[in-house]
Amino acid sequence: MKKIIRNGTIVTASETYQADILIANGKIVSIGKQIIEKGVEEVDATGRYVFPGGIDPHTHLEMPFGGTVTKDDFETGTIAAAFGGTTSVIDFCLTEKGKPLSQAIKTWHDKSKDKSVIDYSFHLMISEINDRVLEQLPEVIAQEGITSFKVFMAYKNVFQADDETLYRTLLAAKELGALVMVHAENGDVIEYLTKDALQKGQTEPIYHALTRPPEVEGEATGRAAQLAGLASSQLYVVHVSCKEAADKIAEARSKGFDIHGETCPQYLVLDQTYLEKPNFEGAKYVWSPPLREKWNQDALWNALRTGQLETIGSDQCSFDFVGQKDLGRDDFTKIPNGGPMIEDRFSILFSEGVLKGRISLNQFVDITSTKAAKLFGLFPNKGTISVGADADLVIFNPTSKRTISAETHHMAVDYNAFEGMEVTGEAESVFVRGEFVIKNKQFVGTPGSGKYMKRAKYGEMMTVSDQVDTVRSE
Repeated sequence: MKKIIRNGTIVTASETYQADILIANGKIVSIGKQIIEKGVEEVDATGRYVFPGGIDPHTHLEMPFGGTVTKDDFETGTIAAAFGGTTSVIDFCLTEKGKPLSQAIKTWHDKSKDKSVIDYSFHLMISEINDRVLEQLPEVIAQEGITSFKVFMAYKNVFQADDETLYRTLLAAKELGALVMVHAENGDVIEYLTKDALQKGQTEPIYHALTRPPEVEGEATGRAAQLAGLASSQLYVVHVSCKEAADKIAEARSKGFDIHGETCPQYLVLDQTYLEKPNFEGAKYVWSPPLREKWNQDALWNALRTGQLETIGSDQCSFDFVGQKDLGRDDFTKIPNGGPMIEDRFSILFSEGVLKGRISLNQFVDITSTKAAKLFGLFPNKGTISVGADADLVIFNPTSKRTISAETHHMAVDYNAFEGMEVTGEAESVFVRGEFVIKNKQFVGTPGSGKYMKRAKYGEMMTVSDQVDTVRSE
């Protein structure tokens, strides 16, 4: 059935205005004042914002790590994402050296099949570069629409690639039209600092942060940026946590390098002291890069405000406190790295960002949706409210107050990293391609209804299918 969203305030990355939205066949077919259409479902958005659906460019669903697997899979993780106003996720597909890239991609398709309630795509991890891998990359792009490659500069002897691999990936991406993503920490130095700490009997969760200091993130970010500049290629630095890394990105951008930075909600509102919580509670806050000293939060907010950091991912990577995180009770290196963030990304950025005057309402939309759509080849099908675009929409109550808690969240994990935090602003109804997934704060979606998204090459726009001629009327 066609739908009309009436009386809402539409907010995009560049505009804020009042209008109705007519939805048909999964698309926005008209935007205007007092649209007249028979046989439609009327949705009243009086007093609400209507946002483009959020795009989370950084998730790890059903991912193996440290001898266990993340608690949230493509069903529970995307349901939680939808409750939080996110309508598309891009998950990381892990590869293994010596094995075909297609095998890893099939594994991720199998994980997500018949589970996701929102649309999804994959980034592809590059663990090695040789002629065999280079021969496969054009097909990955053409057949799978995977146009972003991830290189780890950390997790020595697990994921970490060397500088040659990173540089050759940058060169290949330049030729193929892909965006290279890096986890920027100096894994070699971290390895030394970690061994030194354990030899000294320093095993508590706080030493996870102390053995991964901001200097190793800043150094790796600067190194990756220089290599991207040398290759005249494009780079996206994931989960920036500290001023050192943000400054390196800003410096590279000032030189004209094509570099983009992402941060995450946890780095904007939590700090290193959480790892010092007694009774091993600090393990709940072990992820990489680690939480930083609180003053870094102002630097990150400022970088978002000025556009030096452009997106916000959740880095969703959830592990239960009991049964998973406690694997490292006597050794912080055995604590699975990651936290449950996918559900609260939207609300935290609105409550702590927009309502506290740190970013504008239009910047909020750009950071949570539009910029990711443009960088990762989904725009203008996704990431905006325009005629012809997918009807991925969020009806958002800007005055609704709630307290974040594991008791009320929709993730499968047994704790919430933001437990007890009061936020203002909540997604009430969420549409994916015109269909309700969340309706009046109730889940009404169907596992498996989410579609896999093939993405355009870096710097290119997605072809909008079934483009209609109707335009917005004032």
